[in-house]
Amino acid sequence: MSHDRPTSILKQPTAVWAVAFASVIAFMGIGLVDPILPAIAKSLEATPTETEMLFTSYLLITGAAMFFTSWISSRIGAKRTLLIGLALIVVFATAAGLSQNVESIIGFRAGWGLGNALFISTALATIVGAASGGTSAAIILYEAALGLGIAIGPLLGGLLGSWSWRGPFFGTATLMAVGFIAIVALLRKNPEKPQPTKLSAPFRALGRPALGFLAGAALFYNIGFFVLLAYTPFALVPLGVEDAITLGLIFFGWGVALAVTSVWVAPLLTSRLPRTRVLWLVMPLLALDLLAAGLFVGSLVALIVCVIVGGLLLGILNTVLTECVMEATDLPRSVASSAYSGVRFLGGAVAPPAATLLADTVSRSMPFYAGAISVLIAAALIMIGHKHLKRVDAPAETPQQEAEVLSFADAD
Repeated sequence: MSHDRPTSILKQPTAVWAVAFASVIAFMGIGLVDPILPAIAKSLEATPTETEMLFTSYLLITGAAMFFTSWISSRIGAKRTLLIGLALIVVFATAAGLSQNVESIIGFRAGWGLGNALFISTALATIVGAASGGTSAAIILYEAALGLGIAIGPLLGGLLGSWSWRGPFFGTATLMAVGFIAIVALLRKNPEKPQPTKLSAPFRALGRPALGFLAGAALFYNIGFFVLLAYTPFALVPLGVEDAITLGLIFFGWGVALAVTSVWVAPLLTSRLPRTRVLWLVMPLLALDLLAAGLFVGSLVALIVCVIVGGLLLGILNTVLTECVMEATDLPRSVASSAYSGVRFLGGAVAPPAATLLADTVSRSMPFYAGAISVLIAAALIMIGHKHLKRVDAPAETPQQEAEVLSFADAD
């Protein structure tokens, strides 16, 4: 492989594109069930809180399993870990589509979450390792895959969900099988044996102040993220929007907004401002957006605008937070990714059922207010931990980091 740094992030090895393509499909799984939540609740006579458990079981298992993915991938290699993850998603997404009650879907979504954990954190480390053009280019590529997946997921969920709520599950299983074939064909085995990491490595990594503060901030930030993603479909039902297609289109707009800012706006901001300052500025804006959603919960237009604006802000925050984590320590990137992703997804697991419970017991606005407070806590953690985060504001990669990227790319 040439060590010349390309001018475009699009000039990448085929292995990177294979993993990026499968990542798009993996992230589609997050938003895919969004437009069909009211339909599942209706068809299977489930309460909104029971239906939100489709997010929770998935995210809880994803988060818990993330802590162990670097231990697994360092023993069996990135390619096998990615393939096992994809295979699990195919099996459990198919099983969810064949389910007869909401409890079964909740259980199968948990298995899906296990496959997702194996895939997502390994995919990030693989793309960062094998991509040309340094860490930032790789992370933008990964976040572009995330944004694209999150955008297409609700649209596909809406289209397939208008046929039957089972459609999106079968659709995911089919696409994941395609992703599996792409990785088998295009990602060559690492010729050298990976360096095994200890089972305790991600937990010890969180003891590093820089990673600890970033993971804590991500936990509270993700609560706001999933209030917007998972609760809003139920907030829209009283306003006359419950069909899968309309919900799919609204969240397609949200996902496109997220993709655009993660790829174009985030790099523009971080080239002009330190990464931590970008977080300080954008997190309070997201809190204001959630506050507005709560205040105008009775207005369909206002709520849709808040969803789209939220997507724009989330795209920036996702990219900048991921870059911060990858640059915060000298730990192996797979360990940093496992530790951070584990905590982040656990935040996402708490939010959906907590949001519907708050809506039932307090008011329809309360979940948005709680999300806003949570995002402000995330911003406060970044500010408090600022002195530990000096490394993430360094403008360029160190020669040692650059060498690490190149040696990983050559090994692929």
